[in-house]
Amino acid sequence: MKKMSFKKTLVASFCALAMCLPAGSADPGSVDDPLITKSYVDSILMPQVKSYVDTQIANVDFGSGSQDVQIPVASGSTVYNIVNVSKDQTIIGGKSCQMILRMGSGKIVATSKGGVCDVTAGADLQNGTAAPSNHLLIIPLDDGRGIKMSTDGIIMISGSYSVSQ
Repeated sequence: MKKMSFKKTLVASFCALAMCLPAGSADPGSVDDPLITKSYVDSILMPQVKSYVDTQIANVDFGSGSQDVQIPVASGSTVYNIVNVSKDQTIIGGKSCQMILRMGSGKIVATSKGGVCDVTAGADLQNGTAAPSNHLLIIPLDDGRGIKMSTDGIIMISGSYSVSQ
C-alpha cells in the first residue's frame, strides 16, 4: 500500500470535511436572504421612515409651560449681522440670540436667572466674566443678558438684540 504525502492527506481531509458541513443558510436574493436596492431605500423605505418620525414628533407632549418649544428644522445657514460697538456700550441679546465677539473685549452681563451659554467651551458664563473672543455665545432668554464692551469692538450677532449706553 502506498503512503500518501502529508499535503495530499491534508487536502483530502479538508474536502471530506467540506462535504459534511451544510452549505450557506440561504441563497442570495431568496426570502431568507433578501437583497435591497438603493432605489427601494430611496423610494419606499426612506419615505416610510420620514413619515414615522414626523408622526412621533407631532405626538410629543412637552408638558405645561412649554408653549415656546420649537423643533429645529434644517433650513440652511444662519445669517449673522456684523455690529460695530463702542467702548461702554452694552449689547443685550433677545431670546435664542447668538453672539460671537470678533474684536475688542468686554464683560458678560448676566441675570439672576443665569449666565450666557458659551457653546464653544461648554460653560455658563456668569456676570462680570470676560467675554471670550471667537466663541459661540447663546442668550437663552429675553431677560437682559449680553456683553458690556470694555473697548471698541465687533460682534457677529444672529437674532434680535439691542444696543444701549
